[in-house]
Amino acid sequence: VQLQASGGGLAQTGGSLRLSCAASRRTSSNNAVGWFRQAPGKEREFVAAISWNGGSTYYSDSVKGRFAISRDNANARNTVYLQMNSLEPEDTAVYYCAVGRSSWPSTNSRDYAYWGQGTLVTVSS
Repeated sequence: VQLQASGGGLAQTGGSLRLSCAASRRTSSNNAVGWFRQAPGKEREFVAAISWNGGSTYYSDSVKGRFAISRDNANARNTVYLQMNSLEPEDTAVYYCAVGRSSWPSTNSRDYAYWGQGTLVTVSS
């Protein structure tokens, strides 16, 4: 499975961006998908995850109430979205999407088997 993350860019504080993660194969429709991010000089951290059918979602405390994860299993590439609102400079990072080893979301990066190349989000103050 190959993943392509897109939608990153420059936003101002309080602005919004929507990230997309498209998979190369439909097999990912049976798996959870997660978003992680890594800021310069910091460890990669969990952001959000969604179950195979979209019925269960997890968020980190730092983005809860501001970000929303969703997925569209009806399209050929099983696209997963991360809507990011009320952006803060602390959200600046490279964002990665990943396909889980199971159907259920996890906050642990070890539970994800395939990773995209990342998309850079920069939030200016």
